[in-house]
Amino acid sequence: MANRRNFIKAAGVAGTLGITGLSGCIGSFGSQPYGDGTVNFMMSPSEPQDYMMQQYRPYGEYLDEQIEDASVELQYAADYTAVLQGLGSGTADIAETGPFAAALGVKDDKAEIALQRHAYGSWTYESVIVTQEDSDIEELADLEGKKVGFADMASASGSLYPLYMLKQAGLNIGEAPTSDSGADFTGTWSGHAEAFSALESGQVDAAGVGNFITQGDDGLKDGFRYVEKTEGIPRAPMVVSPELSDEEKQNVVNALKGAPEKAYLGANGKSNDETGESGTEDDLWFDDVRPADLETYQPVIDVANELGLSTDLLNQG
Repeated sequence: MANRRNFIKAAGVAGTLGITGLSGCIGSFGSQPYGDGTVNFMMSPSEPQDYMMQQYRPYGEYLDEQIEDASVELQYAADYTAVLQGLGSGTADIAETGPFAAALGVKDDKAEIALQRHAYGSWTYESVIVTQEDSDIEELADLEGKKVGFADMASASGSLYPLYMLKQAGLNIGEAPTSDSGADFTGTWSGHAEAFSALESGQVDAAGVGNFITQGDDGLKDGFRYVEKTEGIPRAPMVVSPELSDEEKQNVVNALKGAPEKAYLGANGKSNDETGESGTEDDLWFDDVRPADLETYQPVIDVANELGLSTDLLNQG
């Protein structure tokens, strides 16, 4: 990759929001709150569009209820770079995105980290390299000369960490993630669901993805096994546009910080215990948020620096 360099040498306080408690509905901000009277909530393409729209609709409706004189609209981004471009230009006001993309956005003055998400009992999650159960791939070194599918090139769990695992295993990653030029493997970048689907159909020999996409009702889906796993990655953040006023940022963040349990539980707003179901498709994957800043994502930054990645990545693809 051209002009590779450390993109953040040390996490500071840039991109940090001070957060206070939520009390009642959010007030208005003159004749044109949020610029055009619309709060644009952008979603990163970690899962298929229809699925994510279904999941986030109740969450967006809750936010809409909390903000007077403005309406909330959900937008599905083509890729992580589009999310950051939207935030940087002010066409998006708040977004859910990945740890690596958020850190890149802060460094490029396109985003400010506000909240960290919680899910499955933890504030951290896992990146995995997975293969089919009957594959002859037993260790990462066996991926030399093989086809590997990754998620979006700016995804922490679906690109950054899998590449780091491959490099640590002694494989040359070449110009990845912008291309597989010079790499010891053939790589393709798409999305978590697409990369895992390519593994299912045999188009790739292994997939580097977030562990969440590999899970069935009882853990890893049948027919697959892990080649390698990295734990302890800080779960994905919520970020806001630097184009918002301090008051607007604060109000949006406070609303999400104060979201009740039912906002995460889909259209019926009920938990599994209440419905007797094992889970519904429109339940959000996370169940809480807490204040966060750039320092929260220092482990991700350290890995990016180890790979020599920089904000140049935002201009690729």
